[in-house]
Amino acid sequence: MKVLQVVETAYRATLEEQDDTIIWLTHAMRGAQAELDLLLSGNAVNYALVGQDASGLAFGEWRQTQPPRLADDIAGLIKKGVQVHVVEDDLAERGLANAHLVEGVGRIKRASIPELMEAHDQVWHW
Repeated sequence: MKVLQVVETAYRATLEEQDDTIIWLTHAMRGAQAELDLLLSGNAVNYALVGQDASGLAFGEWRQTQPPRLADDIAGLIKKGVQVHVVEDDLAERGLANAHLVEGVGRIKRASIPELMEAHDQVWHW
């Protein structure tokens, strides 16, 4: 069974856990031989951008000492054989049309999402 994970909500739990919970779950499931692909849409397209750095994040006296490294997490998924796609239209809406993405991330147009979904047995939207 091949599953397409669609991540639209960005930065879920990244302050508390330093990892997006669904990206972490995808790593764990792929490690258990699950057949998974990933589509980043909405604000989650930011995950595929190279060069992000949240190390200076602070709230009052609290400092983030273990910032998320989401681009590294995405690169790790690609190395494990997970196909990762971003919605081109969502990049453009955020002024990121020409952004440098993690190597191996594919760009698809919003109109092509149904075809991508059809190529999978199940779609899990987060």
